[in-house]
Amino acid sequence: MPSYAPSQLVVAGDLLALLRDTTTEPRPDPQLEALTLAVAADLPVLLWGEPGIGKTAALTQLADTLDLPLTTVIASVHEPSDFAGLPIIGDDPAEQGVPMAPPDWAVRLVRAGRGLLFLDELSTAPPAVQAALLRLVLERRIGALQLPPGVRIVAAANPRSSAADGWELSPPLANRFVHLQWVHDHEVVVRGLGGTWPRATLPRLDAARIPEAVAFARRAVCGLLGARPKLVHQIPGNESRRGGPWPSPRSWEMTLHLIAFATAAGSSRDVLSMLVRGTVGDGPGLELLASLDRLDLPDPETLLADPASAVLPERGDLRQAVLDGVVAAVRARPEKSRWDSAWALLVRAMETGAPDLVVVPATTLASLRREEWDVPESIERLAGVVSVSRRADRACARAALATQAGR
Repeated sequence: MPSYAPSQLVVAGDLLALLRDTTTEPRPDPQLEALTLAVAADLPVLLWGEPGIGKTAALTQLADTLDLPLTTVIASVHEPSDFAGLPIIGDDPAEQGVPMAPPDWAVRLVRAGRGLLFLDELSTAPPAVQAALLRLVLERRIGALQLPPGVRIVAAANPRSSAADGWELSPPLANRFVHLQWVHDHEVVVRGLGGTWPRATLPRLDAARIPEAVAFARRAVCGLLGARPKLVHQIPGNESRRGGPWPSPRSWEMTLHLIAFATAAGSSRDVLSMLVRGTVGDGPGLELLASLDRLDLPDPETLLADPASAVLPERGDLRQAVLDGVVAAVRARPEKSRWDSAWALLVRAMETGAPDLVVVPATTLASLRREEWDVPESIERLAGVVSVSRRADRACARAALATQAGR
């Protein structure tokens, strides 16, 4: 049988080195940005994704970028005592008690004073191990050892359908995490296999925006929960959903922190959506995002005071809400000058956006006219839009009637 010459191993090593010789390029990555903000906010994060999707690679990149030593612990291969601590009998247990000795990796983290603790395969950890992890994730304690503030916790899990002997996450443990869905971008994979992997630009917090960000986050969360008290605490009835994000006082506090961090970093709506929905769930999260949009809307009184320089939202639904608010403000305090300003604002909205958005506000505003008020010239500029819209509505109604008659 021929021997494998050592020189061949050297050649194999050169080949492997060439395969590993890749470059990077900057590329926006909302997933990694959301993960970074949650880690910066010192909140435990749980990455959900299919096997081989790149969760571990993302954690390695994050640790390198943040200059944090990475400690990986496979939760599914440990016993509950590995996280709760092993009892060690001292000289006099009656006097000194029985201390709980922590594992070696926890001691190394304490000695370093900082680090990124990666709890992998969380969904394959049995319920007893999940129960032991509760104190670690919430209080950062392992046995008698307290992890230093410089340690951040990130976990990863596969969906139960693709996990080997998977378990649903217990509700108490699930409610302690920010849940992020981790997916792959096929263009990134193809380009990376070609030798160029992305280098994410991580968010930077703006110190000048911190007071404003905190006030905005408190106003957003407290405003929603004040109007929707049932959202404060809702445990899902479905077992699988209880293992994901759901609203509780704890998760709302986490959400408040994340909104503040995302605002201070100037993050996009996509990133904020990932964080909010990953903390309190899709339903409450979408309600909060909608209320955040309303918080950013300009004050109707400010717009009426200077319609010529008004800046209206680009999104159609938000622009419609602003125009409706302006008309409501005129209805609440009807004055000739305010009525005229509202018409000027509708003209500006027509000139800077979709004309059909002004039809309903214009019709409502026209109904608020009093006999002694002269019709402003700006109405003439809107008459064509309203007329065309009404003709279109009548045409649609006739078409609908004709279709019904032909059945």
